[in-house]
Amino acid sequence: MKAAYERVDFGEDCSVRVYHRLLRRIPFEWHHHPEYELTLTTNSQGKRYIGDSVASYGADDLVLVPPNLPHTWASNRSIDDEAPQVAIVIWFDGAWLRRLADVCPEYVGLCDLLRRAACGLAFEHGAGALMRPHLERLLADKPQVRLQAVLEVLDLLSELPATPLASPSAFDAQTGAASGHEPDQINRVLALIETQFARPLRLSALAKAAGLSERSLTRHFTRHLGESVGRYITRVRIGHACRMLTDTRVPISVIASRSGFPNLANFNRLFKSAKSMTPVEFRQQFSGARHAGDAMSPRLTERSPSLQKLEKHRRKQEHPDT
Repeated sequence: MKAAYERVDFGEDCSVRVYHRLLRRIPFEWHHHPEYELTLTTNSQGKRYIGDSVASYGADDLVLVPPNLPHTWASNRSIDDEAPQVAIVIWFDGAWLRRLADVCPEYVGLCDLLRRAACGLAFEHGAGALMRPHLERLLADKPQVRLQAVLEVLDLLSELPATPLASPSAFDAQTGAASGHEPDQINRVLALIETQFARPLRLSALAKAAGLSERSLTRHFTRHLGESVGRYITRVRIGHACRMLTDTRVPISVIASRSGFPNLANFNRLFKSAKSMTPVEFRQQFSGARHAGDAMSPRLTERSPSLQKLEKHRRKQEHPDT
């Protein structure tokens, strides 16, 4: 089975991404991404699939997954049927963590943790419980508090025993084409959009930058990111407009133009569709102050578009008549 490629959105002001997931059951969603992932699963029991490792798991399961190794958890049973299953997911970039260790010798143990996690690590029973005192800060509203908590947790785990999971061959065998050129091609397009969003962006130019046909780019983009090229560009432009609305007193017509919307009426319509309020209302709500909410970074309970699409497809297959 080919693993879906997930693009993790860290937001504008975050070095790590924390995802707080509450659900009645954990569906099988085979996927991979270029970030490290630390996942604590509570009130859940089922099967854990990490590369070519398949194992049963129970309460307070704690696993560190390396970049680009396909993985998923799957569970139909809660330990306590009256409460939801919980997954606390932490994504972070390995290069960033290594640079931190280079300049801060206090964190040198984190490099060893990443080396040990080359094929995934399942921490021994009891490690998950050690994370509980950190949960409140991991789920805090302020990114700085979450970052401090993540570093404390990783530093703690660097000294704990853990069992390697997948074999090295699991990477190429399971990711298939997704481990080849597609992510690089898509990332070239994403980089172009991020730097040129204020200008007209034609699909033909983006396809040329990726070395793909327009049809192939559209297909790969939708599969990897869960949305069309046009919809993604609009989200980037709206995000830039949000930052200008909260950071500056620049007139809204100028903000629209600088965000890639030459038509003010179209900007107002798309902004209201995305944020459920007009640009004026948005600026008034945030009173000119930079806000760490929806406009700046993803909510802790917000799923990436690529896996939202995967989940919708799964539900449609399970309930074709709904």
